[in-house]
Amino acid sequence: MPSDTSRMAYLESRKEMNSIMTPMEIIGYGLSSMAVFRSLQKDPVIAALRDFCLTDKKDTNKRLFYYGEMVSALYEKTDCMTDYIKELVLEHEQVCAVREGAGEKIPEAMAKALETELTMFEAIAMMKPELMQAEMDRTVPISAWRTYSIDMKAEYQKRAAEISECGYGIFAKYHMFTVDEKGEIIPVAHPDPISLSDMVGYERERKTAEDNVKALLSGNYAANVLLSGDAGTGKSATVKAIANKYSEKGLRLIELTKNQLCFIPKIMDRLCNNPLKFILFIDDLTFSEKEPDFGTLKAMLEGSIAARMKNTVIYATSNRRHIVKETFDDGRDKHENDTVQERISLSERFGITITFQRPQKKLYLEIVHELARQAGLQMDESKLDAEAEQFALCKSGRSSRAARQLIDQLLVEQSKERMDD
Repeated sequence: MPSDTSRMAYLESRKEMNSIMTPMEIIGYGLSSMAVFRSLQKDPVIAALRDFCLTDKKDTNKRLFYYGEMVSALYEKTDCMTDYIKELVLEHEQVCAVREGAGEKIPEAMAKALETELTMFEAIAMMKPELMQAEMDRTVPISAWRTYSIDMKAEYQKRAAEISECGYGIFAKYHMFTVDEKGEIIPVAHPDPISLSDMVGYERERKTAEDNVKALLSGNYAANVLLSGDAGTGKSATVKAIANKYSEKGLRLIELTKNQLCFIPKIMDRLCNNPLKFILFIDDLTFSEKEPDFGTLKAMLEGSIAARMKNTVIYATSNRRHIVKETFDDGRDKHENDTVQERISLSERFGITITFQRPQKKLYLEIVHELARQAGLQMDESKLDAEAEQFALCKSGRSSRAARQLIDQLLVEQSKERMDD
């Protein structure tokens, strides 16, 4: 680990400036001129620090303002400057990280710029409040922060070596995403925490879906997957649970709606050189062959002029085996056989189809009992079974979803009874 004096390594590397510039001015100069991490100038802590450094030393009031802005922005995340800068630098989507993730060589000039800027951020990460406070006329106590010793270049090199599992940018911090109305990828800060170990039944079906993801993560061929079958049987939950389990192995999930299928080519372009592996997840997929997105999905699954990406698969769920709705008008089609084949062709373009059938009574009750155990629900088993069967009748049949809803309802009733007592 670097010594305590090494926190000023960046400043010492600028000896030619020391005679005419203060330490804070040198940091301000570095933040203004950085190229590799340039977009970090928009970060509120970095922006306020740069403004502080470049403000005339005699303008104490303005410097106090920028100081407060910086610490306030820091406090929104942590009270430790070292932790903040470390996360900011290691997770940033900058040109060198993108090149390393794609397995490309970094040009010499770019590598030198990266090293210089990492040295600067190391100095900032270990910058104690007293360094900034020394350049202000302090008549009252002002806020401060914690620091500790860090070797930023070593940390960066370690992250670069793990980039296929850690990623960079938003993909380093989050593992589940949605897509906005412009096709931009948006992180999900609080994803569904469902775990495969908490799920009951459908072990064979889930294993098939999981084995395909394992193949993707290992760099082998992985197929696009259609999970079809009855509603409430755990198709969507299976995909999300797999994404949770393998997030630390470099798996990311991006969920799209049916109306966002037109953005798939744009998303593919962004992901094509990313070292991570991705599931494009389309939930509850059903539409008419007359809809424009019908052809888009067909082209992406097979037959597009674009090459098949090795780091991305499509997982779709549908309550219909053939995805496309049939209408009464189909029988009047002059080329009825062609129409039928068109419907079937979409589902057949998925390399793997996994069918989730509505559970029989035995499996349904097993699911109910296990969910009750996980939730800590105390109830006589025969009474629980009777409640489960009655609930299933009200929900138009047995399903994993019905089992979970039953347990939630019984927990609420028990809580109410305790409150009444």
